[in-house]
Amino acid sequence: MVTGAIKNKIDKIWTDIWAGGITNPLTVIEQLTYLMFIRSLDEKELETEELENLSGERMERIFPASEAGQSMRWSRFKNADPRTIYEIVSQRVFPAIKNWKCGQLPDFNDAGEMMEPEAAGDRGNEGGTAFARYMSDAMFLIPTPQVLQKIITGLEDLYEHDIGELDMQGDLYEYMLGKLATAGQNGQFRTPKHIREMMVELLRPTPDDLICDPACGTAGFLVSSAEYIRAHYEDAMSPEQWEHFAGPMFTGFDTDRTMLRISAMNLMLHSIRRPRVEYQDSVSKQNQIAGQFTVCLANPPFKGTVDAESIHDNLKAVTQTKKTELLFLALFLRMLKKGGRCACIVPDGVLFGSSKAHKSIRRELVENHQLRAVISMPSGVFKPYAGVSTAVLVFTKTGAGGTEKVWFYEMKADGFSLDDKRAETQENDIPDLLRRFHDLDGEAARLRTQQSFLVPKAEIAENGYDLSINKYKQVEYVPVEYPPAEEILDELERMEEEIAAGLRELRGMV
Repeated sequence: MVTGAIKNKIDKIWTDIWAGGITNPLTVIEQLTYLMFIRSLDEKELETEELENLSGERMERIFPASEAGQSMRWSRFKNADPRTIYEIVSQRVFPAIKNWKCGQLPDFNDAGEMMEPEAAGDRGNEGGTAFARYMSDAMFLIPTPQVLQKIITGLEDLYEHDIGELDMQGDLYEYMLGKLATAGQNGQFRTPKHIREMMVELLRPTPDDLICDPACGTAGFLVSSAEYIRAHYEDAMSPEQWEHFAGPMFTGFDTDRTMLRISAMNLMLHSIRRPRVEYQDSVSKQNQIAGQFTVCLANPPFKGTVDAESIHDNLKAVTQTKKTELLFLALFLRMLKKGGRCACIVPDGVLFGSSKAHKSIRRELVENHQLRAVISMPSGVFKPYAGVSTAVLVFTKTGAGGTEKVWFYEMKADGFSLDDKRAETQENDIPDLLRRFHDLDGEAARLRTQQSFLVPKAEIAENGYDLSINKYKQVEYVPVEYPPAEEILDELERMEEEIAAGLRELRGMV
């Protein structure tokens, strides 16, 4: 999480940029993001150099071997004269990342003219990737060498002393996004990494899956899925699976070009060079995708509504509504192949809402597909960005039913305090949750008074397809035994005598 000290450092960088004349918060965010990415490219290059030294094998590089190419590396220019830094970044680095093709940044000749990377035909053309598309309209707007040097010095301090190996880039971006007056008006906020990892572990994607997040934001779910696959299958993956991993496996949609730029950068830094990351309103008629993916992971916007005319007709056939949280559930069912799995976050209102639209989407999940689990999360999970109560729904698209029993779990702690500080704590239900979900046969004997239990489909249907855990959980009332009234009165009299004695002692001291 972004601590107070880190916030102060970001605010200092922000103030320096504002003092330089850039007053549009979105412009500030974009310029900082570009520089964070430029630094990340050099970090990736340093990792490649270490692997080369260990293996003795020549590996593909990002930066050209020429003097001009090496001068574009963050580690080479960060301590240079401000005017030199400004010239390198504005005239070389930024134009180069906008024209990145073939896995390598373009080189520059002695006249300062950009050249195409060598051996482009052997390495494939990446000019049409999401990264190239969404960087093509990017602009370098930092006004002076002095402002650029202050930003670079501030970012370097953050990376060296505060960020380290943590998944902080998204947190930093989310904190910066919070400075926008319009941020969050549609209920969008970043999903914490440990929650993303929990949801990925619930579905356990494989190297052969096709994974989609139709509200991808910074591509956190896609990145967490990639990390899971690397951790569990890296040593056993075939060349064909690695080629699949490099792009076709991952798809994301969003309606914010800044988010798409961030997600494209984020995915490329995780070796996903050719993801399908596109500008698209997922629930509109523009999106015609059906039966294409095997895994959907998402935290769709909660509070948003869309124009009824733009909503795809087959989504309205499942749930007649303009509420995005309900439309996305219908969308997941449409986009998944039969047998495809989904884990998605929904606000609590989806579980028990009494409208016809709410009931129809719940009935669809229970009766026509296999609803596997409803995991209620504590309301502080998304603090400090939002205090909304949420749940994770886990289901499989079958088109022919399959729900026999639904597993309910009440998560009380996620390893962090549930206030705005979100400090690490010892209390964490996630390991227990995952262990129990993957052994549902062992849950059969669990009582309704316990933290998790199974509920038959028939009972859910009888209750109007209500999926709130409180509908089925039984509260165990433990009788409290009090001492006899005579003993309580005696104790009160004794306490009064002690107080009176203390007052007499105090009066004697005056």
